[in-house]
Amino acid sequence: MSDLAGKTIFISGGSRGIGLAIAIACGRAGANVVIAAKTDQPHPKLPGTIHTAADEIRAAGGKALGVLCDIRDESQVQSAVDQAVAEFGGIDAVVNNASAISLTPTAQTDLKRYDLMADVNSRGTFLVTKTCLPYLLKSDSAHILTLSPPLDFRTMWFQNHPPYSLAKYGMSLLSLGWAGEFKGKVAVNCLWPRTTIDTAAVRNLLGGEKMASASRTPEIMGDAALAILKKPVDFSGWFCLDDLVLAAQGVTDFDSYSVTPGAKLQPDFFVPETAVPPSEAGGAVGWREPELKLG
Repeated sequence: MSDLAGKTIFISGGSRGIGLAIAIACGRAGANVVIAAKTDQPHPKLPGTIHTAADEIRAAGGKALGVLCDIRDESQVQSAVDQAVAEFGGIDAVVNNASAISLTPTAQTDLKRYDLMADVNSRGTFLVTKTCLPYLLKSDSAHILTLSPPLDFRTMWFQNHPPYSLAKYGMSLLSLGWAGEFKGKVAVNCLWPRTTIDTAAVRNLLGGEKMASASRTPEIMGDAALAILKKPVDFSGWFCLDDLVLAAQGVTDFDSYSVTPGAKLQPDFFVPETAVPPSEAGGAVGWREPELKLG
């Protein structure tokens, strides 16, 4: 029997990119996967819909339900959760994957874009998790996994794009609170990539083909997320880094995840300088609750 056989994973976003890689990895492990995303018709510039994602999950061996859902809308989120429960009987894990990005400084960030990032990232993460919570608390293997960075509050991570940083760190702060609030009942963790990941955002917004070629594939995040979701409930409160999670599982070949094997990789935002290479991690998967130090 597969590790997640019979478990239901609710993923916000997930019709493409990292969310889809996580969904397929969970499907391969036998899970029921719910894709709650906005794309239900093909986009001229972006691959994937909730329907094609569901097909790929089924092809990987899982069961799937694609639900049209804008996580900014409370009634749509409630409907998506209701459909998930009606289809599969409950929810065992939430993956907060949906996110909006605009790497713009203050003067160049209009209020509409600011609101979008705040509403999708931190507010959307809160709304999805809160709506799924009654079912998570009934599960004996409940997880909340949020794709957000470790809490490193140095100015360098905020000065170039304060609105985006605030929205992403809000997701991490919620997770930190939930790890304490639901201790012993729900495992709550964050996952972040060491390098840029070859997604539509990287290709269309950040650096095009050049940055994509210096990135890793979404599958590294899918495999790392799966490893976390398999862990017991007492694995909680971690800010995990993708390759450290996999190294702790015995993975040594990370070149296979590179878009261009052997290429120099582009570090992602928000990765602390204390992030040692996988070969030197000694089983560490990331960071726990940040320490406050007087200086």
